[in-house]
Amino acid sequence: MNSELKKIKVVISDLDGTLLNTEHKISEYTKTIFKKLHDENYLIIVATGRHHLDAHSIVSQLDCPVYLVTSNGARIHSPENELLFSLDLESELVKSVFDLEMDPEITTVLFKEEIWQTNHHNEKLNDFQKESKYLPEIVDFRSLEDFGGIKFFFTHDNHQTLVDLKDRILENHSDHFCHAFSLPFCLEFMHKSVDKSVAIAKILEKEAFTFEEAIAFGDGFNDEKMLLSTGKGLIMGNAPDNFKNKLSHLEVIATNEKDGVAKYLSEYVLNTAVSV
Repeated sequence: MNSELKKIKVVISDLDGTLLNTEHKISEYTKTIFKKLHDENYLIIVATGRHHLDAHSIVSQLDCPVYLVTSNGARIHSPENELLFSLDLESELVKSVFDLEMDPEITTVLFKEEIWQTNHHNEKLNDFQKESKYLPEIVDFRSLEDFGGIKFFFTHDNHQTLVDLKDRILENHSDHFCHAFSLPFCLEFMHKSVDKSVAIAKILEKEAFTFEEAIAFGDGFNDEKMLLSTGKGLIMGNAPDNFKNKLSHLEVIATNEKDGVAKYLSEYVLNTAVSV
């Protein structure tokens, strides 16, 4: 084990495109590795853009204590599922964005506490939520009264369409929201002070660890600061090329479909060979 990995006491991972395979599930091999991490007293943090109700049902399958950072940092839950931190968006600010004229083919989503509201039935989004208790509600945003929520996002098959929308939104809202492309077809907006790395810092302080003692895995631009903050940041082989190029100094590992996170942890952190 090299010197930077000898310091590792904390394991941080994104979910979609990272810890989850292409069917949006945690493999049995990954579960085995994370159980061993827990047995060897590593602190485990999952940091995702997903809503906490959605993410909790997934990480519970790991069958070990996990801190959960959700909605890109707008919520932190303890391993006992206690809410430790929350930050919401102001209704009027969100409404001013939703009032913009948009391509009707863009799917718009607003994350509420108990449901997610959307203007379209979108099979690609529904595939991410197959076993979730966090359910969608089709709404007409033109008649909605309360736009308060945790985050909002837009999805469209054409990446440039979303880039153009991002630029229009930021013309008047750069002081109000931060944004990220979690996937090339998914543009997310959160409260200006929300970021996975900020939420993770709160957990590390609570548990008396530092970023230098953490290893992190991610595949999207909402993982960027998280990967750059930790002692060892690793990019999934399935990440978009423009993300890999931007962080070209970081190591690229195997894809999520090939259990890249678990295999790296097994070989370089746990120094053990666990058969698939």
